[in-house]
Amino acid sequence: MNQLARRVGVGALVLGLAASILTVPALRAQAPGDLQAAVDAAYAKYKGLQEGKNADYIPALAKVDPNLFGIAVVTADGKVYAAGDVKTEVSIQSISKVFTMAQVIQEQGLESVEKRIGVDATGMRFNSITAVEGVRTVAGAGAPEMNPLVNPGAISATSMVKGATADEVWTKIIGFHNDAAGRSLSVLQDVYKSESDTNQRNQAIGALMLAYGYIKDNWQQAVDLYTRQCSIGVNARDLATMAATLAFAGKNPVTGTQVMDAVKVPGVLAVMATAGLYDDSGKWLYHTGLPAKSGVGGGIIAVSPGKFGIAVISPPLDDAGNSVRAQKAIADISEALGGNPYAAKAR
Repeated sequence: MNQLARRVGVGALVLGLAASILTVPALRAQAPGDLQAAVDAAYAKYKGLQEGKNADYIPALAKVDPNLFGIAVVTADGKVYAAGDVKTEVSIQSISKVFTMAQVIQEQGLESVEKRIGVDATGMRFNSITAVEGVRTVAGAGAPEMNPLVNPGAISATSMVKGATADEVWTKIIGFHNDAAGRSLSVLQDVYKSESDTNQRNQAIGALMLAYGYIKDNWQQAVDLYTRQCSIGVNARDLATMAATLAFAGKNPVTGTQVMDAVKVPGVLAVMATAGLYDDSGKWLYHTGLPAKSGVGGGIIAVSPGKFGIAVISPPLDDAGNSVRAQKAIADISEALGGNPYAAKAR
């Protein structure tokens, strides 16, 4: 598929998601009892599932309780429907990429990310270096097959957040995450140290992105801030509220804060749809239709535009790096609530 076809395809997806955000009614057909019943049914169905294993390439993640399982759904009125453990925090990991991307888009516009990083799925692993090298060899500079949800693009996106010092940049990054979650979040220091001690590959990626001009200066700061953002502690309720902020045109339905301009949200959702679940992004979209993002800490967020935001935390992952229980629970709940934005009801 050539570059023009890719861009046309992503453009069509953006327009479709924009229409969903602006026109899809809230969950009028479901009473609160129906919502809670869907959440409770998924929790009961999958709480005993023993598939997958914790990520262990970051030592701190291997120590997280694999039995942790929490589900939360947030609707347009700010109501939270939950089951299981929705208070225990895990590290946000790659889900943070969504909100740092959103911060850059909010600050610098939709074209900033597309022109500097790209918005195409790579077809390679999330931390691939050969993907970046292939871009240079095959496509040439300025035409990257890359996006802000894989590590090279995410580190570059972090470097794009404006600020004279690392502290100024971090204040913006954590501030955006706080506004989306509806509370003050903090870094899990044990995870941050564990990642910092083992992130040599990301350091190599940072240096490479500087060499190729995607990072303009100080790649070490970009990698460090990226590592810090991945170490932010969140619970299932936080993540569901963050997902709901994207579901409702950038407005946090719990706090009422307009976190992001409504017209910029569809671009964020489009990249989530095409690249949110690592190598299984296409399979996920095929089966659910939901823009989503996973993290190796065990969380997944998913967005049904105009209907709900949903999140599940369960640390055991499949071979692609996505939580096993979370995928199954979200798919079931979305099916029960009619969450797929591509599924029109028969008249």
